[in-house]
Amino acid sequence: MLRVSTTDYKQMSKADNPLLWPTSRRAGARASAWRERELMTVTAGQVLDLSAFAAALAPGRRLIGIDAGTKTLGLALSDVSRTIASGLETIRRTKFTADATRLLALADTHEVAGFVIGWPVSLDGSEGPRAQATRALARNLGRLSARPMLLWDERLSTVAAERALLEADTSRRRRAELIDKVAATLILQGALDRMRHAERR
Repeated sequence: MLRVSTTDYKQMSKADNPLLWPTSRRAGARASAWRERELMTVTAGQVLDLSAFAAALAPGRRLIGIDAGTKTLGLALSDVSRTIASGLETIRRTKFTADATRLLALADTHEVAGFVIGWPVSLDGSEGPRAQATRALARNLGRLSARPMLLWDERLSTVAAERALLEADTSRRRRAELIDKVAATLILQGALDRMRHAERR
């Protein structure tokens, strides 16, 4: 799950940092977020719905799922049929440029068509600073890549990942190593399942 540190906010521009917005703007953003649909996408820097994201994907290409934390980016990768998600890698975050360089290198290597980014809205559906920081991440990534991006509701994904690792009798140290990749896998799998369901309707 995404936790936004003071350092992360200092690295953002004022436009991207909700903590630097006037109080009235923050209140308006929360109200607007409540009205927005939970499933949103960014393609070439623009926000679209799930169907537009699916339509923008090149056939026979994979997707990468991202669980964005303040210290790591957990990554998952789909198969070419976009049916099954598997853990890929955990990127230790340093600076955005370095993180994005590694992410885009993986996307090129695996011929990835788009990104599914976990969107940490609150349990009541409202959008707080963590969700705003995820939007900023997607916006900045969109400036470097034309690949479409989907912001996927990730509520309880980390809890589910922890539970799955506990059920697998994974050691505490090993859980710490895997938790971000597993959360990214759950995020990506959820999006894959929803897109496949939409195709059958």
